[in-house]
Amino acid sequence: MEVEAARKDAAALDPELLQLPEVAPGALRENSAIVEALYSQWLALPETSKMVKSLIEDAKAGGTLNVAGSSAASTNVASSSPLPSMFPSGSAPPLSPRSTSGSPRVMRRGSAAGPSSLGSPLKLVSEPVREVIPQFYFKNGRPAPKDLREQCLSRIDHLFFAGEGLQIEEFRPVTKDICKLPSVFSTVLFKKIDAGCSGTVTRDAFVDYWINDNKITMDTASQLFEILRKPGYNYLTQEDFKLVLKELLASHPGLEFLQGTPEFQERYAETVIYRIFYSINRAGNGHLTLRELKRGNLIAAMQQLDEEEDINKVLRYFSYEHFYVIYCKFWELDTDHDFLIDKENLIRYGNHSLTYRIVDRIFSQVPRKFTSMTEGKMGYEDFVYFILSEEDKSSEPSLEYWFKCIDIDGNGILTTNEMQFFYEEQLHRMECMAQEPVLFEDILCQMIDMIGPENQRYFTLRDLKRCKLSGNIFNILFNLNKFMAFESRDPFLIRQERENPTLTEWDRFAHREYIRLSMEEDGEDASNGSGDVWDESLEAPF
Repeated sequence: MEVEAARKDAAALDPELLQLPEVAPGALRENSAIVEALYSQWLALPETSKMVKSLIEDAKAGGTLNVAGSSAASTNVASSSPLPSMFPSGSAPPLSPRSTSGSPRVMRRGSAAGPSSLGSPLKLVSEPVREVIPQFYFKNGRPAPKDLREQCLSRIDHLFFAGEGLQIEEFRPVTKDICKLPSVFSTVLFKKIDAGCSGTVTRDAFVDYWINDNKITMDTASQLFEILRKPGYNYLTQEDFKLVLKELLASHPGLEFLQGTPEFQERYAETVIYRIFYSINRAGNGHLTLRELKRGNLIAAMQQLDEEEDINKVLRYFSYEHFYVIYCKFWELDTDHDFLIDKENLIRYGNHSLTYRIVDRIFSQVPRKFTSMTEGKMGYEDFVYFILSEEDKSSEPSLEYWFKCIDIDGNGILTTNEMQFFYEEQLHRMECMAQEPVLFEDILCQMIDMIGPENQRYFTLRDLKRCKLSGNIFNILFNLNKFMAFESRDPFLIRQERENPTLTEWDRFAHREYIRLSMEEDGEDASNGSGDVWDESLEAPF
């Protein structure tokens, strides 16, 4: 019954569909019953029987079989194929003329979205060319290009003449000329390569560390980070910088006068390291990361050390004058010279310029945990962080330091009540000094106009960092002397700022204080009839 139905369907088929070479294989598979009925009718035709017998005879005789009728032989299968037609002569329905643009049925199929089940013959598509992506990640760093490697090896051969090794005092040219690093890293680089402490670095050992280990292709910050860090650590500590400072004190001409005072050498090295971590280690955890090192200006300052013989012109971190000011300020406050400062000592800072409330917040260790192991006492490192924050409130570390002090509830915003709490003591001090008091409501409007916060009800740290005058907010709240100087707009300070716009507030303060301390020291020397450079009182703790 199914075959009979299929035959009826086959007889009713559109004549165009009988041109089987144009029928997609998918359509044939979906209508297998119709195909089978067509095949049965084709076999029943007399012409088919004759053709099959002829092919069998040719095969027995060993002749070449030539079966025509493929779509490649002609575009019109019905007229060109020698295979017998399903429709006897005269009974085949007439075919409509084929247009060059295709029949309407084909056009409808072609205009529809997606491929048609009765689509056009398949076209050969060439495979896409596989693009080779060059390696872009190297676990141990990018290998050096051939020309760079050969150039470096040539310079190495020149310095490691006759293949002999170099001792530590001969290693500085390697650090500067080949590695292009600041010379203060000579000792630490030498000891990094000479892991066995043999006292000599051979040519092969240096090539293996610097070239084969791909240090040569790293940026300067990454090179210094790898040289300084201890194995297994992904950060630097204060301890890692001690060899660098030792090399600086031993080699820089601007520090030769300290050769006979090892105590001051030690204090100088400590102060420099504290300043480095204050400015660069923004996390404040004592772990200096590679990212922090890259974002800071330490490398530029170290490179300047090789170019400048006057150490005091290297204002970032290494100026001896800056160290001298910090140390003398600490020594003035440390009356019992136990190298610790309490609240009563700190309240005397800057001629009693700070309020008791802000000193209490500092000793509550809100802005920074003290490193001293004595309860209620501030150590020298803690004082370095304090004085750098106090004398340059335009720097980001300083803004963060004082913001934590004023933010009593620690919610990340400075509210009106919090600021008024600290200003109340300022107002009381102005009244005691017979100064015309400035009401908090008036000063608040002035601060809002100065900062321009996103929300006028409170200040955020982001608001303060966007404004160059934000340091004055803290002076208004807890430093009376600087508040009055800001109100009076000291023309001397304004002229100083205009003459040296590149100097920071800390640079100007340290310069003024060093001159004052030098004049006081010269006066004491003149009164004592002594020409010694160092005051004995300053050497007392050592």
